[in-house]
Amino acid sequence: MSRNHAPSIRMVAARAGVSVATVSNALNGKPTVSPAIVERVNAAVRELGYVVDIAASRLRSRKALLAGVVVPDLTNPMFATFVSTLEHAARGDGYDLVVVSARNSAAEEADRLANIRAWRPAGLIVIPCDGAFAERLPTGFAIPTVLADRIPDQAGFDLIAVDNGPSAGAVARHLDEQGYRDCLVIVSKLSITNVRERWEGVQAAARHMKLDVVEVGIDDPDGLVSVHKRLSSKPRPQSIFCLDHGTALLVYRLLAEMNISVPNDLAFASFDEMEWMRLTSPGVTAVRQPVEVMAEQAWSLLSRRLKGDAGDAVTRRLKCAVEIRGSTPRCPEPQQRGTGQTEMGGVT
Repeated sequence: MSRNHAPSIRMVAARAGVSVATVSNALNGKPTVSPAIVERVNAAVRELGYVVDIAASRLRSRKALLAGVVVPDLTNPMFATFVSTLEHAARGDGYDLVVVSARNSAAEEADRLANIRAWRPAGLIVIPCDGAFAERLPTGFAIPTVLADRIPDQAGFDLIAVDNGPSAGAVARHLDEQGYRDCLVIVSKLSITNVRERWEGVQAAARHMKLDVVEVGIDDPDGLVSVHKRLSSKPRPQSIFCLDHGTALLVYRLLAEMNISVPNDLAFASFDEMEWMRLTSPGVTAVRQPVEVMAEQAWSLLSRRLKGDAGDAVTRRLKCAVEIRGSTPRCPEPQQRGTGQTEMGGVT
């Protein structure tokens, strides 16, 4: 057989000596086909290496039991957990998922949104790259869509997200109450609505603590230069609060490379909790997002839309948990630790 031609269902039927309809019924487990014929069909399938064309099967049945998922980055542990939970929920309703990554690029996200329509998904769940999601939708886009995690700038979308501002504010308040009088807040990009909400929450909650904010970007090899410069200057900040786990990991490694000890030299906290934060000594104070619940509710909302619910757009904000650990102890007296101040709200 030529390598350029995949075996077809007609070839299976010819090899088994039955009709195409009988092959289809046998492969779909219809009880009208005798065990002997089923075995003949299966033998022909094995001999020919035939693979069922799932997309064509869906088109023939006129029912698209397929949903699409678009995430910024599949290597991100949080997004991977989100997708894994979604897959389990979708399978419970008889749906398969096609999952694509935008690789943290708004342009790639626009391309993925345009191309995923070729799969004819019944609906989509999207974690956008940033708030400008509506600008990247293709003309005439009419697939039921639920957004998760990151908040769009434009209203009118179904959205499942978390209480970014209050949760980040809870950590800032904790640092303030522990006696820290300055904090270096490190973010990936303030253009990401979640990150911006967290920064605003920190600003609102820090009553006595002076704040300095530094953006390091995403996958930017020079992103930590400003952080290194700030930590090398005197006086060093008393505390650091990273507003996403990717940034937190990069900064924690940088601290080790610079021989800066947590919490002896400064306090350290993160918005997203990851497993390594529980395993370090001391553990890292962090905000834990309900990722699995977010995914389950996103699927539940999309499922409602797929069943015909055409009500107004829904927005749900889930509560996060704040885990206080040994990385943010009571601040030592001024003579034991520098008390330098920083300017409020400066962006490097």
